[in-house]
Parts: sequence; C-alpha cells; structure tokens
Amino acid sequence: MRTVLSAKPYRDALALPGLRPLLLVAILARVPVAATAVVMTLHVLDLGRGFFAAGLVGAAMTLGSALGAPLLGRLVDRRGLRPMLLLTTAVSALFWATAPVLPYPVLLGAAFAAGLLTLPVFSVVRQSIAALVPPTERRQAYALDSMSVELSFIIGPAGAVALATSVSPTLTMYAVGAGIVLAGLTLLVLNPPTRARDEATTPARALPRRQWLTPRLIGLLAGGAAGTLVIAGIDVSVVAVLRDAGQVDWTGVVLALWASCSLIGGFTYGALSRPVPSLILTLVLGLVTIPIGLGSGQWWLLALMLLPSGAFTAPTVAATADAVSRLVPASVRGEVMGLHGSAMVVGVALGAPLAGAVIDATAPAWGFAATGLLGALIALAVLPTQSSHRHSEAAAEPATISTVAPRSIPSPLDHRSR
Repeated sequence: MRTVLSAKPYRDALALPGLRPLLLVAILARVPVAATAVVMTLHVLDLGRGFFAAGLVGAAMTLGSALGAPLLGRLVDRRGLRPMLLLTTAVSALFWATAPVLPYPVLLGAAFAAGLLTLPVFSVVRQSIAALVPPTERRQAYALDSMSVELSFIIGPAGAVALATSVSPTLTMYAVGAGIVLAGLTLLVLNPPTRARDEATTPARALPRRQWLTPRLIGLLAGGAAGTLVIAGIDVSVVAVLRDAGQVDWTGVVLALWASCSLIGGFTYGALSRPVPSLILTLVLGLVTIPIGLGSGQWWLLALMLLPSGAFTAPTVAATADAVSRLVPASVRGEVMGLHGSAMVVGVALGAPLAGAVIDATAPAWGFAATGLLGALIALAVLPTQSSHRHSEAAAEPATISTVAPRSIPSPLDHRSR
C-alpha cells in the first residue's frame, strides 16, 4: 500500500472530547518544567558555585525523577490520579518555596527528594492520551503531544534566561516554582482520565511484573532511552561546536531551527497513512546524527546538517510513547508510562556527559558522532525483540485483562526529556 500524507486524522483526533483541553494544559504545564534545568543552573552559579556544582544538582533531580516516575505511576494505577497530583503538587510547592534560600549542601539533598516526587507532567499527559484516544487515532495524538513538547522547550528555557538576566535568578526560581504548582492545580481541576470507559472495569490491582515486563517492552524502553541520548548529545555538541568556532551568539538561532524542523517532522509523522516502527526511527535518528559535525565550520552549515536529525526527533518520541501505550493493560499503564518517562530521562542523563567527555578528549564535532553511533547501536541491538511484532504497533488494539490472557500480554528535566 502506498504511504500518503493526510491532515484528516488530526482533525478526527482533535474532535475527540477532552483532547484539546488536555493538550493546551500540557503546553502550559510543561513550560515551567522545561525551564527547571536552566533556572537551577543559573541559581547555583549565582551562589558562587561552578558548573560542576550546578550539574550535581541537576543530576540529583534527574536521578530522583527517574526513580520516582514508576512509583508515582503505580500510585495512579492503585489510587487514581488526584491523590498523586495532591502529593506531588504539595512537595513541589514546598521545594520551590524554600530552594532559593537553602545552602548548597541542603539544596543538593532537597533536589533529589523533589525529583523523587516531582510532578510527572509528561507521564500523566501521555497516559491520559491513551485513555482518551482510540488506537486508530492515537498516533496522531502522540504526534501532537510531541509537537507541544517542542513548543514548551522553545518557550520555557528562553523565557527563564530572559527573566533571570533582566531581574534575578532567585525571582526566576520563584516564578518557575509557581508555574509548576499552578500546573499541578490545573491538572487537579481538569482531572483527565487515566483509563478509557471500556477499561473502567479493569481491576485496580496491578498484574505481577513478570506478566507485562516483557523483552519487547524492555526493548521499546531501551529504544526510547537511546533516542533521548542522541538528542541530549546533539544539544551539548551544538553549543561546543559553535563556541569552538567563535559563533556562540548563533546558538539560539541554530537550536530554534532544529526545533522547528522537529515540529514539521512530528506533524508529518502523524499525517502518514502508515506508521513507522519506533526503533527504526531511533536507528535513523542516530545515523543522521553521526555526520552533523561536518558542518562545524559555520553556524548556517551546522543548522543545515541538523535538519535531518530535527525531522526525526519528535517522530521518534511520539512513536515510542504510542508503542508503549499499546503494549500493556490499563491496570498497569500508569507504572509503565512512568517507566517510559524514566527511560527518556536516563537517556538524557547519559547522552549529555557522554558527548561532553568525547568533546573534551577529542574535538566538538565528535560529540555528534559518538552519541549518534551509540544510539544507532542500541536501536540495532534491541530491534530483534520486536521482530515477531513488526506490524502490531500499527494494528494491535491495546491489551486488556478481559481480552488477553496474562501470559500473552503485549502495551519526560533536561532539554527534551520529551
């Protein structure tokens, strides 16, 4: 069958009750979350500490969120969405109200605790999409979600830097904290569903992990981590290359062009009549990232070399979330989407320091090659776990306890934890 583009699936998806307000809230809620890493870095530097100390705080929050996301998802599966939102919103309010005045050693420990119970906006939105949208239109919904992430990460960090440099990093921290608390309260009022109507009879007791934590799911999670590893490596390498070329002032322009191409790629992916498997997208993303360093001489040439990777960024994230949401029953979807969020965060946490280490040891252009090659190798390594299910990401209905026997069950801190 010939693959064609069509905007009609987007119109059908947006016509579904509840999806438009969810996506709007998702954009607004993710803007302060997207600004967190930048704001925390500026605050630690304002305390007279260096970039290493700032990186430790960011690493503590990242580690906490990677460990906490599955636990919070399990809480949603067992108790519902609102108890989890009340807990995480209260913890976020306490952390951001006190973080600007905490001494650095205390801030380091508080950042880990806050990360452990951070508001999981990315996981909540993606879980709600799986509940609101039928499988036939879910790919378009996740494509829209990935595009909304791009918009949030275009607005959030830039706005935080502008406010911090024009006013103060401390006031910016309070503003970001207020935004995160407001996001939690808005989600509490909206209370998006975490299960579809026909999944309402699914028992709240989660299945044993051995019944749903299959090699196929592990492969998808590894592929998601590989995708964000490549994306984080690109982030770091772009800054390093432009700084080495004496063109660091063009960093914002280059990253904006990259993000804009990602928006176009996300829209195109959702408009395709046939989906592309998520691991294939991750593999291609890694491969097109390897040669980007060839454009390191001029900012405009670097921007051109980045366009292919940008085109595959949002589709890779959307396809991974779509595939994971289809693979597990509703009774454990919260925990699994939490694992998905953790995998994305782990990829970011590995990709940035890997690119930095390679850049320090060789040259900035090799940061692209190292992270792109590693991401492609990971995708190739886990591709066999999907071999017997090549067509199911497009056609399979989401599994439920009532329709699938237990043994056959197949179904977001730094820049682009997307």
